[in-house]
Amino acid sequence: MSKDKVFSNTSANRYSLALYELSEESDLLSQIEMNSVKILKLIGTSVDFNNLIKDPTISRKELINAINKIFDYLKIENLLKNFTNFLITKRRFFFIEQILNNFIEICSEKRGELKTEIRSAKSLSNDEINKIKDELSKYFTSKIRLDYKYDKSLIGGLIVQVGSMMIDTSIKNKLKQIENKMMKV
Repeated sequence: MSKDKVFSNTSANRYSLALYELSEESDLLSQIEMNSVKILKLIGTSVDFNNLIKDPTISRKELINAINKIFDYLKIENLLKNFTNFLITKRRFFFIEQILNNFIEICSEKRGELKTEIRSAKSLSNDEINKIKDELSKYFTSKIRLDYKYDKSLIGGLIVQVGSMMIDTSIKNKLKQIENKMMKV
C-alpha cells in the first residue's frame, strides 16, 4: 500500500471520528447522518459536483462559496457545512466522500448494526431485500445495515457478506471453481 493511501485513510478516519463527536455533542447526529447520505448521493450522481471536489484550480474562497450555495439549497445542517468549509481550508476536501462514508460507518457501529452487503444476479424487490434483512437479523441476533447491489456479472445466484464472513452462491464463482480444477489437471 502506498504511503499516500495510508495517509489518506488515516486522515479520513480521524476527520470522520471528529465529525461524529461534534455531531453527538451538538445532538445533531441523525441530521448530520441524513445530510451525509444526501451529499454522498450527490457525489454519486453529479459529474459537475465531482469535478468541483477534484478541481485543484479553484481557490479555497471560491470553493467555500460554491459549496455553501449548494449546501444551502440542499438544506444541509450548519455543523456539516462548517465542517466541510474546514476541510476546504485544510485542503482535505478531496477526501469528503471517504470521510462521509467512514462517518456513516461509525454511526452504524455505534448503533450496534452489523454491516452486510448483498450482490445478486437478478434485481431484487424491496420486499425481497427486507425479507433477507429480517432473516439475517434473526440469524445474527443483531441489527443489520444492508447494502444491496444488483450485479448481472454474477450470471445467477448471490453473494452475501456479513462482516468478514462471505457466502458466494453465484454461478460466476462456481464456473471459476470449475476452471481452477481444470487448470490443475
